[in-house]
Amino acid sequence: MGSNPSPNSGLLCAYLLDGHGGGALQDMDGVRRWHPGAGTLWVHLDYTSPDARAWLAEESGIDPVIASALLAEETRPRALAVGEGLLVVLRGVNLNPGADPEDMVSIRLWFDGERIISTRRYKLLAIADLRAAIEDGGGPETPGGFLVRLAEGLLLRMSSVVHDLDGAVDALEEDVLSAESHALGPRLSGLRRQAIMLRRYLAPQREALNRLVLEKVNLIAANERAELREVADRTSRYLEDLDAARERAAVTQEELNSRLSSRMEQRMYLLSMVAAVFLPLGFITGLLGINVGGIPGEGVGWGFLAVCTLLAAVLAGQMLYFRRKGWI
Repeated sequence: MGSNPSPNSGLLCAYLLDGHGGGALQDMDGVRRWHPGAGTLWVHLDYTSPDARAWLAEESGIDPVIASALLAEETRPRALAVGEGLLVVLRGVNLNPGADPEDMVSIRLWFDGERIISTRRYKLLAIADLRAAIEDGGGPETPGGFLVRLAEGLLLRMSSVVHDLDGAVDALEEDVLSAESHALGPRLSGLRRQAIMLRRYLAPQREALNRLVLEKVNLIAANERAELREVADRTSRYLEDLDAARERAAVTQEELNSRLSSRMEQRMYLLSMVAAVFLPLGFITGLLGINVGGIPGEGVGWGFLAVCTLLAAVLAGQMLYFRRKGWI
C-alpha cells in the first residue's frame, strides 16, 4: 500500500488495481515506478497543477496531442479511439457547495491498455464513489468496467437534478393557477435556463456514449458495451425529460403572461370606466366653479341642490348608456 499523494504534486489519487475490485493507493513515486505488466494503474490529476501538467507532458509517455486534450480548459463530451487507446471526455453535474448544477464539471480520461489517466479541475462525486469502492474492494476490475462505473455514477447524479427540475416545473404550474404572481416569471426563466444548459452538455454526452459502444477497441468487453448502451439509453430519456420540462416551463410562462395581461387589462378597463364616469361630472363642476359673474343659481338658495340633481341625472344617464352598450 502506497502513501497518500502529495497535495503539491497535482496528484489527487492513484491506485494500482488488483483486477478483483480492489487496489493499492500510490504516491507520485509509485506512479513513476509503475511499468507495463505491473497491473492496471489509475492516475487521477488536477490539471491546473503545474506539476501535473509537467508530468503529463514530460514523464507520462503519452502522445502530446492526447496530453493537450487532457489539459484543455474548455471541452465537450466526446470519445475517440487512438490506436489501441481511448480518449474520453465526460461531464457531470456540479454539486460542489455554492455552485449551480448546470455548471457541469468536465472529466477527461485516457485509457492505453494497462493505464487510466484522468484529469479534472473541480471535484466530482462520481470519482469519490469510485475511490470508496476500490478501497472497499468492490471497485471496477477492468478499464472498461472503470468507464462503465464512472458513466453510471455521473448519470446517477444527473437523474436527481433532472427529477428536481421536473418537480420544480410541476410546482410552478400549480402556483401559476393559484398565485399568478409576477415573482413566478424569473423562476420560470431560471428553470428554462437550467434545462437548456444541462441539455447543452448532455446531448453530446449521449453521442459520446453511443460512440463508445461502436468503437472497435479491446479495452471494452461485450458485456461492458451492453452496459454503456444502457447508460446511453437512460441519457436519452433524461434528454427527453429536459426537453419536456423546458417546453412545459415555456407553456407555463405563456399562461402566466396571459393571466397577468388579462388582469392588467381588467384593471385598466376599470380605471377607464371610472375616468369616463367622472369626466363629464368634473367638467360641469369645473364650469360652475369659475370665478366670474353670471353663474346660474349664484344668488339662489336652491342653486346647490339643483347642481347636485343635475350631476345625479348625468351620472344616471351615463350608467344607463354604458349598460345598454354592454360596457358594465
